[in-house]
Order: sequence, then C-alpha cells, then structure tokens
Amino acid sequence: MTWHVYVTIAGEGRIARFEMDPATAALTMAEDTTAPGRPAPIAVSPDETRLYVARREALRLESFARDPVSGELTSLGEIAVENDPCFMGMDRRGRFLLSACYLGERAAVHGLDATGALLAPPIEWRHTGRGAHYFETDRSNRYAFVPHIHGAGAANAIFQFLFDEETGQLTPNRPDRAVPAGPDGPRHFCWHPTRELVYSSDEQGCSVTTWAFDAGEGTLRPLATTSTLPAGWEGENTCAQIRLTPDGRFLYAPNRGHDSIACFRIDEASGLPRPNGHAAAEPRPRVFAITPDGRHLLSAGQDSGRLRVFAINQENGGLDLLDTHEVGADPMWVAVLTAG
Repeated sequence: MTWHVYVTIAGEGRIARFEMDPATAALTMAEDTTAPGRPAPIAVSPDETRLYVARREALRLESFARDPVSGELTSLGEIAVENDPCFMGMDRRGRFLLSACYLGERAAVHGLDATGALLAPPIEWRHTGRGAHYFETDRSNRYAFVPHIHGAGAANAIFQFLFDEETGQLTPNRPDRAVPAGPDGPRHFCWHPTRELVYSSDEQGCSVTTWAFDAGEGTLRPLATTSTLPAGWEGENTCAQIRLTPDGRFLYAPNRGHDSIACFRIDEASGLPRPNGHAAAEPRPRVFAITPDGRHLLSAGQDSGRLRVFAINQENGGLDLLDTHEVGADPMWVAVLTAG
C-alpha cells in the first residue's frame, strides 16, 4: 500500500506529488504537475478521483482527474474566478465545489460537468463578509458553515446556511451566524466523527474553540475555548488549520509565530480538547495533513519550504519527528490520499 501526498508549491507554480510508505512514513518524490499562478488550496472529491486546485494569482480554478492507482493528475480544464479563494472543499456528495474568498468577502458554490470539471459561472457568489476562510457542510449535507476571522473589518463569526444538495444553493439559517465569546477569529474547523461537536482553530485568539452542533436546527453554539500556546508565552502568533485524527482521539493546530503544532487529546467523557504539549515545527507552519490511518502528520513550513513528517503516538497523541524534506518555495497545501 502507498499514500499519495500532494503539496502545492505556490512560489514555483507546481503541484509536487510524493509517494509515502504507510509503514515507515518514507517519502519519495514522484511527479511535478505545472500549475502557474501560485497554486494554493486543494479540494478532493469524496471518491478521490478528482482534484481541484486554486491558482490564486492567476484567478483560475483548475480541475484534475486523478489516477487512483498511480496518483497521476490529468487536467480537465480551468475556469476564471472574480476573486481568489483561500480555501476550497466539496459537499458531502461530491456534486459541488465550495470555496471561501478572504478579500472577496464571498462564499462560492460551483457545479461540475459530467467529467467532474468545474463549471462557470458559480451557482452561488454570495457576499458574507471580510475574512471568509473556510466552507464545509455537515454530515447530513443539509447545512453549511463559513468561518470568518477577526480584525480589519472581518466578521469574527461562523456564518450558518441551509444547503440544498440538489441545486447547490444557500439560504441563510436563523440565526445567520454563530459568534465566539471573544475576538477569537474562527478560521478553520473540523467535525468530531461521532459526537455533535465542531472544533475551530481561532486565528487571532490563538486557541481552539469547541462548538455544540444542533443537528436539527443546523446551528452552532460555543462551549469552551483552549489556548494553543504554552503558558506565559507572549510573542506574536496566529493559528491556521486544524485537524483531528480519524478516530477522534487527537487534535492538532499549528502556531505561526511560536512555530509549533499544539497537540490535544479529546476527553472521552466531555469531548473537549485537553492540551498535551507542543511539537516544534518549521517556520510559519500554515498547512498540514494527517494520513488516512491516523498514524502520521505532515506539516509544511511556508517560510522554510520544508515538510516535516511526524509519527503520532497512539497512546497520548504526541508527535515524534521522523524526517524533514525540502519541497520548494512557499508550500500552501498538503493532501494525503490513498492508492488503489
């Protein structure tokens, strides 16, 4: 068995693909795919046969067919967009591409043609507010959520929508947003695999907030917030992505400034994250991924151009550094997919 690891190298206009041995976590460079214009976020179809990449400087979204065995990418074409998305994902059925535009103050929904290529214009090009940074539907695919960070006119809220999985259309829920207790700036979030809980990384708050999800109403309510920084550390810092292991036991959030990955274990009784130390990361650890088996974590340093591979301690969730790889200038996304 092999994992395929895709890393967008924004500073060099390419998508690097590595092969990863799941047993040893060894990485081998396999292929470069040209993607001019600062490729950044990657979205993956639920069956992992399609990849979508935003080339942010070019204002283009490109669709790729992915060979599930070799991992090779074949372009299916590209479309133009009015503003560059900082995040892209797909709805739970894989019928629509969802994207968030930070400076464009938009949440967008694009349809797909019969080959899986993106269609233009978007079905939704909905104004939300400055700082839109993520876009995902719940497990039922009935509700959608768009977090917005805090500061410089940003909304500091998670916008809440009804999502029509047949048409891709959005309708504001009631209330239309969930607001954190303070100026925390929710950026990304992830769902607990079995509980009605959501965990957000808070960019300005340097924290993780746990939200209760009302599956009947499609709304979020903040429960508790926990710092991602060591006690007493006062330097400048912001948080970026957030990831949960597939079994829901361990949670991770990177600190940009402290240059670490904050580790948490999920309390079995409450579902709340409990701090469990930090792992040193490459400078400005903006993006990272967890392997499908939940045994390894890969973190890229945006300022260093290096990728660190960690083993996840299956007893306590701690991270043990295994290797470091030079990947190229300005890595902006990491995705790990299965083969075969």
